[in-house]
Amino acid sequence: MDFGQGKIVPVNLEHEMKNSYIDYAMSVIVARALPDVRDGLKPVHRRILYAMQEAGMGSNKPYKKSARIVGEVLGKYHPHGDSSVYDAIVRMAQDFSMRYMLADGHGNFGSVDGDPAAAMRYTEVRMSKIAELMLQDIDKETVDFTPNYDESLKEPEVLPAKFPQLLVNGTSGIAVGMATNIPPHNMCEVIDGTLMLIDHPDATIDDLMKVIKGPDFPTAGLILGQDGIRQAYTTGRGVIKMRANARIETLSNGKPRIIVTELPYQVNKARLVEKIAQLVRDKQIEGITALNDESDRGGMRIVIDLRRDANANVILNQLYKHTQLQDSFGVIMLALVDGKPKILNLKEVLHYYIAHQEDVITRRTRYDLKKAEARAHILEGLTIALDHLDAVITTIRESRTADIARAALISGFKLSEKQAQAILDLRLQRLTGLEREKIEEEYQEVLKAIEEYKAILADEGRILAIIKDELKAVKAKFGDARRTRLTVDTSEIDVEDLIAEEDVVITLTHNNYIKRMALDTYRRQNRGGKGIKGMPTKEKDFVENLLITTTHHTILFFTNRGRVYHLKAYEIAEASRAAKGTAIINLLQLEKDEKITAVIQVKGFNPDAYLFMATKKGIVKKTSLVEFKNLHKGGLNAINLDDDDELIGVKFTDGERDMILGTKWGMAIVFGEDDVRAMGRAARGVKGISLNDGDEVIGMDTLSPNAEVLTVTAEGYGKRTETSEYRAQNRGGKGLINLKVTEKTGDVIGLRVVHPDQELMLITTEGIVIRTNISDISVISRNTQGVKLMSTGENDIVASMAVMDQKN
Repeated sequence: MDFGQGKIVPVNLEHEMKNSYIDYAMSVIVARALPDVRDGLKPVHRRILYAMQEAGMGSNKPYKKSARIVGEVLGKYHPHGDSSVYDAIVRMAQDFSMRYMLADGHGNFGSVDGDPAAAMRYTEVRMSKIAELMLQDIDKETVDFTPNYDESLKEPEVLPAKFPQLLVNGTSGIAVGMATNIPPHNMCEVIDGTLMLIDHPDATIDDLMKVIKGPDFPTAGLILGQDGIRQAYTTGRGVIKMRANARIETLSNGKPRIIVTELPYQVNKARLVEKIAQLVRDKQIEGITALNDESDRGGMRIVIDLRRDANANVILNQLYKHTQLQDSFGVIMLALVDGKPKILNLKEVLHYYIAHQEDVITRRTRYDLKKAEARAHILEGLTIALDHLDAVITTIRESRTADIARAALISGFKLSEKQAQAILDLRLQRLTGLEREKIEEEYQEVLKAIEEYKAILADEGRILAIIKDELKAVKAKFGDARRTRLTVDTSEIDVEDLIAEEDVVITLTHNNYIKRMALDTYRRQNRGGKGIKGMPTKEKDFVENLLITTTHHTILFFTNRGRVYHLKAYEIAEASRAAKGTAIINLLQLEKDEKITAVIQVKGFNPDAYLFMATKKGIVKKTSLVEFKNLHKGGLNAINLDDDDELIGVKFTDGERDMILGTKWGMAIVFGEDDVRAMGRAARGVKGISLNDGDEVIGMDTLSPNAEVLTVTAEGYGKRTETSEYRAQNRGGKGLINLKVTEKTGDVIGLRVVHPDQELMLITTEGIVIRTNISDISVISRNTQGVKLMSTGENDIVASMAVMDQKN
């Protein structure tokens, strides 16, 4: 095959791809994405700081255009895109991104709302004061230099870094197959931890955590719990829970509101506000009436106004759950150690920094020693010249050229070339007596410095002492108070823990208005009373479901279509006795023409418990309670209904109870629950009672010992009947006469199994409520019409009944 005279080289594609990708990956890992453990900087940040110093952009110099330093970095050290350099500069100048800013920006450098910085041609920048510490003593051969990308210049491999930058400001980066994410920390705490490790090299991570308590974010906020911090410091990986600083205020009109003044690190405020607004629009969070961002130069302030009846603690907890008011920081303490990526724990990070500082101080001291020895050498030569001044002057005067004079001095006075040159460069004013004394004094001082430098190099303890002194100086100048507060982790606390468990009444009207009221809203009355006004209702609306429960119970809502929805009782807005309530459509995602027909309460999902259902056409079904555990806002199918059927009742059972069904024309049937096998949610069920034409089931309950069957009619009549009068039959029969229905009594509207120590609550279509003792209701045989329980007004009938335990 012709390969074009050697210009085309055959290669194995698999090997070429593998080797090329490995080269690329190593380049990204070592030269772009990961910080060095010694100075905590990625190459781009290191190059920016070094280029700033070389360009004279110190903290005490005027600002210069950002485009200028970007050009310097690109042209000399960083052969990549200009956006990567400018984005790095921007982040170094943002007080909400970096705990201790390394760049001092002038102009628009973006905002916590996610607004981008102005173009580099508009903004100006210079080094911050603390950034100068990163390069201090770099001119004293403290670090190695390496050729730049085109080998035309030299750049530092690492900066001297006079403070533990890797922990103080943290870093983040995504390499190939690995990533780093180190949070920022408080300068004082990190330096204290470094000092502790210098003094006590055997200190444990627990010891270090006594002074380095955790990350300290520039945006403040809260950190929940110590577990994530401990895991990160111990293993190099961990998840730290962050939370906004929010407080609840109550206005003079009684309305509560939530004020947010600090956000978790790296949370975009504008997106957060949009997310809250979206949750309100989607009705995932109820009770928020207004949302305003009032942040200004004085600080951050997000105001969330709530309804007067809303529970502010619950809403705040929901916001923590569904928005970035609570967020997490995934710590990955990955850095380059000797050019290789390594996961580090807290002690290792500090150990490598201390080792770096030892090297920096050692190299600086060697440099100073070399300079001092060179100066001493010159001063010795000058001293010789001054001691033989006349001879030296004569030698110089008799020399024809400088080279001849230099050679004569070297041979005549046993001087080195440098000493001879220094004598030739000596100004005449140095020959005065005072100047001669200064040279002698300088020589003695240099000798003392040389002795000191040698002593330092010979004693590691002296080097560590210098590191400690310099760190203490940095702490005194730049240290500040912690911003992020450490708190107990309350994120796992259930919303119920914020709600007092109280007995409440839940009412639902025919037109699907729901409300929650305290049980003691109603006072107990004697049988036959007129009752009190429970709630105003619109024309043709009336209370259809009434439930006595507690704020902690889950309320299951069964609809005429055989679907089930759920709410916690506390999620239903509390309202006064006279209030209309909240439209249920605002709380549940009901479909068009779907209506609530049965409401029950659940306290946990016991696998041994069942839900027993009955429809108005006499169909019954038994389903395990566990099948209703994973409910969601969109609802689930509870029973498969015929087109003309509706669900009228649901009860808890243990699978071994006797069930009773009652009809509106006064019939009732009792049969064993074991006659009905357990079925899935989508099943239709089986026949429970055979109905006459026009009749329908209006009530269903479980029989229990020492109890009576309570039956109530539309015209306010009712009675108790001994359960012994209801003999058990086979499922599907006609049943027995339960109550003698007449025009005076009206149709039966409810049937319940009760005990004498319970109470009865009746509500009419006009919203009139009466509460009376069960024991006050007469015990009468089945085939009777009962006694008057409630006096109803004209065009008013009893619509709903509920039975409850007596309350003091």
